[in-house]
Amino acid sequence: MRQALGGPRLLLRRLREVMSEQMSAQARLDKIVVLIASNMVAEVCSVYVKRADGALELYATEGLNREAVHLTTMRADEGLVGLIAREAEPLALADAQNHPAFSYKPETGEENYASFAGVPILRAGNTLGVLVVQNRAKRAYSEEEMEALQTTAMILAELVAGGELEALARPGSGGTAIRRALTLSGQSIAEGVGLGHAVLHEPRIEIRNLVADDPQEELRRLHAAMEKMRASIDDLMEGGSLGGAGEHRDVLETFRMFAHDRGWIRRLQEAINTGLTAEAAVERVQSDARARLLRQTDPYLRERLHDLDDLANRLLHELTGAAFTLPADKLPENAILVARAMGPAALLDYQRQRLRGLVLEEGGSTSHVAIVARALGIPTVGRVERIVGLVEQGDAIIVDGTAGEVQLRPSPDVQSAYAEKARLRARRQEQYRALRNQPARTKDGVSIDLQMNAGLLIDMANLDETGASGIGLFRTEILFMVASSLPRAQAQEALYRSIIDIAGRRPVTFRTLDIGGDKVLPYLKQLEEENPALGWRAVRIGLDRPALLRTQLRALLAAAKDRDLRIMLPMVSVVEELDAAKAMLGRERERQRRLGQPGPKTVQLGVMLEVPSLLFDLDRVFEKADFISIGTNDLMQFMFAVDRDNAMVSNRFDALHPSFLRALCKVADKAKATGMPVSICGEIAGRPAEALALIALGFRSFSVSPSGIGPFKAMLQGLEITAVEPLVREALAVGLDAPALRQKLKPFVPKGELAS
Repeated sequence: MRQALGGPRLLLRRLREVMSEQMSAQARLDKIVVLIASNMVAEVCSVYVKRADGALELYATEGLNREAVHLTTMRADEGLVGLIAREAEPLALADAQNHPAFSYKPETGEENYASFAGVPILRAGNTLGVLVVQNRAKRAYSEEEMEALQTTAMILAELVAGGELEALARPGSGGTAIRRALTLSGQSIAEGVGLGHAVLHEPRIEIRNLVADDPQEELRRLHAAMEKMRASIDDLMEGGSLGGAGEHRDVLETFRMFAHDRGWIRRLQEAINTGLTAEAAVERVQSDARARLLRQTDPYLRERLHDLDDLANRLLHELTGAAFTLPADKLPENAILVARAMGPAALLDYQRQRLRGLVLEEGGSTSHVAIVARALGIPTVGRVERIVGLVEQGDAIIVDGTAGEVQLRPSPDVQSAYAEKARLRARRQEQYRALRNQPARTKDGVSIDLQMNAGLLIDMANLDETGASGIGLFRTEILFMVASSLPRAQAQEALYRSIIDIAGRRPVTFRTLDIGGDKVLPYLKQLEEENPALGWRAVRIGLDRPALLRTQLRALLAAAKDRDLRIMLPMVSVVEELDAAKAMLGRERERQRRLGQPGPKTVQLGVMLEVPSLLFDLDRVFEKADFISIGTNDLMQFMFAVDRDNAMVSNRFDALHPSFLRALCKVADKAKATGMPVSICGEIAGRPAEALALIALGFRSFSVSPSGIGPFKAMLQGLEITAVEPLVREALAVGLDAPALRQKLKPFVPKGELAS
């Protein structure tokens, strides 16, 4: 058996020298295949690069006909090269021409070669090409030779990913696969269009040194980093903040199991023994594992990919000492932030004026970061599958937050089209801003109270900008979510006073702390619940932990000196909860008077109607509450038993379903009969057909996102309620289904969607 001359370490050192030399991309590739063929005593060495159209093109060869370079291509389902690319697995054959997948290309002159060995060129689990060696004699390639090929393929992967080979692409081929344009779908979170360049929130470690000078030292570094990583996982497991047994502990146990997996450790050690540094070994082993798992159909096995990615990422950071996240002040101009997941505080750390968009692999429209992104007006798309693995730092990227799409590495034509779309939207926003001083009134003279949702001090600038009549929903929990510890009463009071001062004569409705469910505060111990959305959250926490609610009420009362104060309770399920909160508020007002502290001019306590049980106790609710605000997001979720964060079912039911509209109609009719102030503050108020239906039912007060104020006013100016009201009432009477009602409302919907 003929062995590699000098072994893989010598080959890597020579390749490193070639990579550092100044030469053209083609000359570099040509020199690399000569080196590999010489080192492995192979008569042929060829590099095939995967193109954007999926075909594999011969980019360089030593031993085959040189004139075939850039002329010979293989389909993804063709030949041994196509097989390796599809399976992302190495292949070694002593008699290649008798393999059923063998495909003969006469222009290459390869009919004289019997033995064949090929490995995929992988990066982040994506196949970028195939590296092949061949010999005339029928021979078996050794494990050492296959290791050398796989290690060399890592260097070629960096060459392809770096874009150096783009200049060699044939016209019309679309370039290499790593640089191909992609259209990715996700969930619309915050409307708008953002064009810029990708910035990874948790940037991948760039491994510049692939070749080890001292393998024993690299093994020592690997084991030291492994010990640190395991210790950090053990600390996480043993920390008291995670509570008792539960699904999260099972996940961490699996994570810890991977960290001690002997097979994984052995593969890392073997990679180092081929001449790689510890960092390069981690990257190679993880890329191989990622490629295999991405091709699995078993959802459990595919889920393990995230565990392995996180584990490899932790190990790389231990080895390099690099920060886990990009320093926020290093954000370039026109940045599109890309993250697997992130918290709201992390987003607020970035300079808003440099941020053009946000793309999330995880996280839906009701996540904490989504709320902040909407408040900041950052176009955002969530649930974009595999975006972190597909994007490269600095890639051109477009975020269409309205359509829920991401254009990665778009063509010039696509960029131009979206740039024009952004300009049109900017002009439309200018038109909406021109409406800010005009009344929110329909064409037939019906006035609508149009307020906005907020949760941050930065939101308050939108009051004057939009012409909103007030703040219909101020989410006080966002202050708690972005803080590193529980905000003290003084900090709360200062924020509430600032909000009231900026609002001036315009009303502000403060919703008390709405945590629990999907809103977890990292500094507060959380219970493990089977169904958090139906569990210990919102006003339930406030009543069970009275110090928390009492402190917030005390801060609100102090902040509203000589002003009108409106407080709203979230997630009220029974009237008795309203009674208990009202009694607590009364005690705090009495304390304020007893201490001689100036208090609000008036205080109103309202209820957020979002639990269906209140629909069957409206008489008592209307008797005891000062006002009602309907939270349509949770009300719809609970009515249809649909988890709004579950993509499998979240779009299964429609807000225009007759059962849901009848429930809302019941509240509207009761409010009209009693004179009770009722408003809508859920997301459906920002959608055109839904907004029309709500107005037709009799609702005259809405609170929407700041970007929804202008479109809402524009819609009102062309609307005659007398034309829409009988249509909707008749639809309810006959039980018209949602699609049919939506079709009937279509003529009344203005061109251009309302903002959600």
